[in-house]
Amino acid sequence: MPAGPRAALPFWLSLGMVPLVILAATQGGWWFLCLPAYGWLMVTLMDAALGLNTANPDPQTPERDLIWYRAITLIWFPIQFCLIFGGIWYATHSGHLSGWEKVGLFFGIGVASGTIGIVYAHELLHQRNPLERWLGDLLLASVLYSHFRTEHLLVHHSWVGTPRDPVTARYNEGFHRFFLRVLRDCPRSAWRAESNRLRRANRPVTDRRNPFWRYAALQGAMLALAALIGGWLGLALFVWQAFVAVWQLELTNYVEHYGLTRRHLGAGKYEHVRPHHSWNAAHTASNWLLINLQRHSDHHYKPDRRFPLLQTYDRDQAPQLPLGYPAMTFMAMVPPLWRRRVNPRVRAWRQQFYPDIQDWAPYNRAETPMPRSAL
Repeated sequence: MPAGPRAALPFWLSLGMVPLVILAATQGGWWFLCLPAYGWLMVTLMDAALGLNTANPDPQTPERDLIWYRAITLIWFPIQFCLIFGGIWYATHSGHLSGWEKVGLFFGIGVASGTIGIVYAHELLHQRNPLERWLGDLLLASVLYSHFRTEHLLVHHSWVGTPRDPVTARYNEGFHRFFLRVLRDCPRSAWRAESNRLRRANRPVTDRRNPFWRYAALQGAMLALAALIGGWLGLALFVWQAFVAVWQLELTNYVEHYGLTRRHLGAGKYEHVRPHHSWNAAHTASNWLLINLQRHSDHHYKPDRRFPLLQTYDRDQAPQLPLGYPAMTFMAMVPPLWRRRVNPRVRAWRQQFYPDIQDWAPYNRAETPMPRSAL
């Protein structure tokens, strides 16, 4: 695999968000729309122009050859910290922006902290290096979603494609219903996972090894800093960008496994996770922006494999989306459109990988009869 800064440069596409935040802050008006336009529209147009990248790097590439790829994830927390808290100071002290312009600015910052920050946090929290894990924790705390680390590592990777995984979207479950469900269920699921882990070690939930104490301390520090810099308005703007970031994350979660289920083997057991239990997209530019998150099947196969080394699969091995994740998440916000484009693919996936299963209702608690026009 090519090493060096030039080879890694396309994965630094996220830095384009930084001047756009500065532009939105200093110019006001509708300039904040440049951020979603960059992350959603421009990348989708680049996907159309550049096509698919189905090349697989050597998974045995030594760590020393990946430093320029890893570097973007290592420097992003200080960048995001400055964007959020510098934005709070500017919005509350400059007198330059009107109320709706401040809301727009922090919508744009939330798009950056969700589209980029949480994706990078996801990469970092899967690594064994303590510094990387701490950077992942700090990124999650800056969007008030620290429990994602526990939920993702202890619940999602174990139970993806089953009713026990809150973030596996059920067939016919619209995004808005899914979003409310995961906001309710994921913190409880994460707390239960940590409680069970401590109980197996004969420790109480109040033990200092419970990461929820760290989560609370980091999130509390972020909230306090926002209030210190910008008062109640600064606190409100911080919470708003966090909400937008979480909305971006859960849109991606919705797309990644929608309608895909693992075979139930009886007695509460399921088949092992396989490549066909994740939606994949080989689109070039969106994989640059999302550091190969769309090679999602391989991520579930090798969760600690660094993003430059993730492998892609063909349609005989794993289901493929017609567009990259940014375009698909936009589509997911309109459930009838989503069902029209994706439900036929789910049904084709069922026929391809599980032709013997006739009754899918036991596999999907959220599945409900839908009008034929929506299927």
